[in-house]
Amino acid sequence: MNGVTRRQVMAGLAGLAGITPALAQMPADWPSRPIRVVVPSSPGGPPDLILRAILPKMQPLLGQPIIAENRAGGGGLVGTTFVARQPPDGYTWLFTTASHTNIPPFNDNVTYDPVRDFTHVTLAAQNFGQALIVHPSVAATTLPELIALAKRDPGRLTYVNAGNGTASHIPAELMKTMTGTDILSVPYRGVAEGMTDLLAGRVDMFFVGTQIALQHVQSGAVRALGITGARRWTGMPEVPTLQEQGLAGFDVVNWFGLWLPAGAPAPMVGRIHAAVATAVADAEVRQQFASLGLEGVAMPPDRFAVFVADQARIAQEIGRRVNAPR
Repeated sequence: MNGVTRRQVMAGLAGLAGITPALAQMPADWPSRPIRVVVPSSPGGPPDLILRAILPKMQPLLGQPIIAENRAGGGGLVGTTFVARQPPDGYTWLFTTASHTNIPPFNDNVTYDPVRDFTHVTLAAQNFGQALIVHPSVAATTLPELIALAKRDPGRLTYVNAGNGTASHIPAELMKTMTGTDILSVPYRGVAEGMTDLLAGRVDMFFVGTQIALQHVQSGAVRALGITGARRWTGMPEVPTLQEQGLAGFDVVNWFGLWLPAGAPAPMVGRIHAAVATAVADAEVRQQFASLGLEGVAMPPDRFAVFVADQARIAQEIGRRVNAPR
């Protein structure tokens, strides 16, 4: 077929139809050997902590070891690209964050489509949003005061950008768009470097994970102005959401999902989803998630596919707004 594989043709037709291609049958003995879950980020991050909680509950249900494998690099591109190129036989999974849909509009090196090139298994967990924190030198104690400050002196305020398409970048650019403010993006190689400069007062604000923010808020080193999710976080119940402070519809949370390569059979996907659902409903897992500022979800595969497509569309829109290279 002139170098085009049957799988590529099926994927292309499925993309036109808005569905994910599926193999006709699942092997009767699946799984018959260990399964690997690729995490496209460095060890020790939230995806690893989530997997550490749920995999021991899933393994007895599937009858095989499930081994997490970190393949970091390229802001998640290395591991994600690797999984996209694997056969859809159920022995290689991808577990990652909202960066799955958020990174592609901001990186010309992406060779996969986050919707078309994967079988969508489940949204496993999500947080309550990012915390908007500022250095104490910033003369604002609420979001409206911060917006007023930004409008009085356009381009003076700065924010930590720990990578285009990340959970520090997307909510900041969305806030700027919704409020018509000019706040300067300051790029960093990661969260740790950005936090160091925020604490030192070299940058003004940062959208960062609630658990990371909490220790610095409690010490008085930073001030929390809002939460990006639709609900307040129980760890900082006194901090209102951005919606409560006038940004209607602002709901940006970091989420964690599970995928297989495109073409995985529906019965296999159903078994994996059922195992995840059982794991996140476990009392011990719920307690571990709560300590991480997370809640288990176990969204069904069909709803997750729609969710991922919607998140990819939103990321594309934000990418266009900030003139992402394309």
